Amino acid sequence: MKTKFSIFPVLFAVLLLSILFCCKKEAIKTAPTATISEATNITSTKVTYGGEITSDGGSPVTERGICWSTKQNPSPTDNKITSGTGTGSFTCSITGLDFGTIYNVRVYAINAVGTGFSSQTTFSTLSIVPILTTNELSAISTASASSGGNILSDGGSPIIVRGVCWSTSQNPTIANTKTTDGVGIGNFTSSITGLTPGTTYYIRAYTTNSVGTAYGSQQTFTTSLTLSLATLTTTAASNITTVGVILGGNVTSDGNATVTERGVVYATTLTPTTANTKVSYGTGIGSFTSNVTGLTAGTVYYVRAYAINSQGTAYGSQQTFTTIAGSGTGTVTDIDGNVYNTITIGTQVWMAENLKTTKYRNGDPIPNVTDDDAWSFLNTGAYCWYNNMLQNYDTTTYKATYGGLYNWYAAIDSRNIAPVGWHVPTDAEWTTLTTFLDGVMAAGSKLKETGTSHWQSPNTGATNASGFTALPGGYRDLHEYRVGTFFDVGKTGHWWSSTEGSGTSGWFISLYYDIAYYGRGGRDKRDGGSVRCVKD
Repeated sequence: MKTKFSIFPVLFAVLLLSILFCCKKEAIKTAPTATISEATNITSTKVTYGGEITSDGGSPVTERGICWSTKQNPSPTDNKITSGTGTGSFTCSITGLDFGTIYNVRVYAINAVGTGFSSQTTFSTLSIVPILTTNELSAISTASASSGGNILSDGGSPIIVRGVCWSTSQNPTIANTKTTDGVGIGNFTSSITGLTPGTTYYIRAYTTNSVGTAYGSQQTFTTSLTLSLATLTTTAASNITTVGVILGGNVTSDGNATVTERGVVYATTLTPTTANTKVSYGTGIGSFTSNVTGLTAGTVYYVRAYAINSQGTAYGSQQTFTTIAGSGTGTVTDIDGNVYNTITIGTQVWMAENLKTTKYRNGDPIPNVTDDDAWSFLNTGAYCWYNNMLQNYDTTTYKATYGGLYNWYAAIDSRNIAPVGWHVPTDAEWTTLTTFLDGVMAAGSKLKETGTSHWQSPNTGATNASGFTALPGGYRDLHEYRVGTFFDVGKTGHWWSSTEGSGTSGWFISLYYDIAYYGRGGRDKRDGGSVRCVKD
C-alpha cells in the first residue's frame, strides 16, 4: 500500500518558527561602565591613573580615557586624555598640572548610547619652593642701600617669610644677615642698613614656604666711601614780570647721601640762605623749576638754589634778577562808586577786577535787559547779571565778585563804560598783554586767579603771576540758537575788546578752568561777556 505525503505539517512548522522569531525581543543597550584605580607617581605637575571598562553596554566603546578638573564631576569637555577603544584595562599619565592644586578625576567611556563614568577620585599635586626675582639696587650710600624682590609664585603653599639676605661672600643665604619683609606673593622693598663704607656686598631676595626656601638672582654693589654736601647749580631767572619769575636749579650730585629737600632761596640782599624766603621743590638729584610770585615791581633780587642732605645745606652760585618796573598796584573808581584794584603789567595798567558799572561815564543808564528774546535782538548797549540774579546769584555771590555781563555795543558805546582815564582795550592791547606774558601758551596761566574758590577744579596751570586775577564770570550766549542763555560761571571767563571782528562779531579773549593757555576769537556782538579796562 502506497503512503501518501502531506505538506501541511511542514508548512505549519515553518509558520510556527517564523512567529517565534518575530516575537523575540531585541536586547537593551546602555552606556559603558567603568572603574578607576588609585593615583600613582604624583609629582608637582603630573600623575598616573589606571582605569578599566568593565562593560561596553551592548555597543562598541569608540573612545575611552581619563578626564579631570578642579571642579566636581569632570567630563571630557573639561580636560581629558584618551587611551584607545573597547573594554579592558588601561593606564594614562596626566601632565601639565599646576603645583599644589587639588584635582577631581574620573574614567570615561563613550559608545553609541552615551558616555559612562567611573566614580570620582581626588588627588593633590605636590607644592614646590616659591619662584622669585631680586630687585635692582638703589639709594646706595656709605652704610645703606635699597633692594627687595618679587614673589612670582608661592609654589602652591603660602609664603611664610620673605626678605633679602646679603654677605661679602657670593650666594648669601638666610644664615647670613637678612631682612624680614612680610608675607605673600608680589613685589616688596627692603632697606639694607648697617653696611661698611667702600665695601662690596652680594645680595639675594629670599622667600620660604612649607616646602623650603628659594632665592632670587644675585646682585652686587659697593657702598660709597665718603659723605659730603650735595653739588648743585642755580638756573638763571626767566619769565620775569612785575611780580613773578621762574627760578630753579640742578642737583648734580647728592654727596652720597639722599637729598631730602631742594629748592631756591631769594632776598633783596646778597647771599640768601634758607633763613630768607625759600621755595621748596621736591627731593633727590636732577633739575627743577619753581614759579615764584608776590614779588615787588622794579626790585633787584638775589637767588641761590639749595639742597639738603644728612651732611647739611649746600647752595648753588648766586644769580640776580630785577622785576619789571611799574607803578605797582592801585585803585580806580567808576561813576557808580565801585572801587577796583589795578595792577601794572609791563607798560600797561589794568583793572584787576571785572567791570560792574550800571551807567555810562556821562551818567546815562545802561539798559539792564533780562528778557532772553529781547536780549537776542539788541543792536545797542545793554548789560545783565549772570542768570539775572536768579537761582542764588545775588550782589554778594555774583555781582561783587564777577561783575556784569555786557554786550559788545555797550563796550564800544561813545558814552564810554570805563572810568575816567580808562577805556575798553583794543584787540592789539590784549595782544600786547599776552606777548609780555610770554605768548598765548603761557599767558592763560599767568592771568588766572589761583585756587578753586572761584575757578572750578582743576583750574589748570593757574599761577596769577601777572596779578591780573582773572575770574570765571561765564557768559550769555546767542550761538546756535541759545537765545540769551547763561553758561559756565566758574568754568570760563570771556572779555571783550573794542575791536570789531566782522559785521556781526567783536574780538574777545577767553580763559578756561581746564586749559592753561589763552584763547582769542570773534564772538557775536549780542553775546554777554565781562569787561576789563586798561588805563589811557
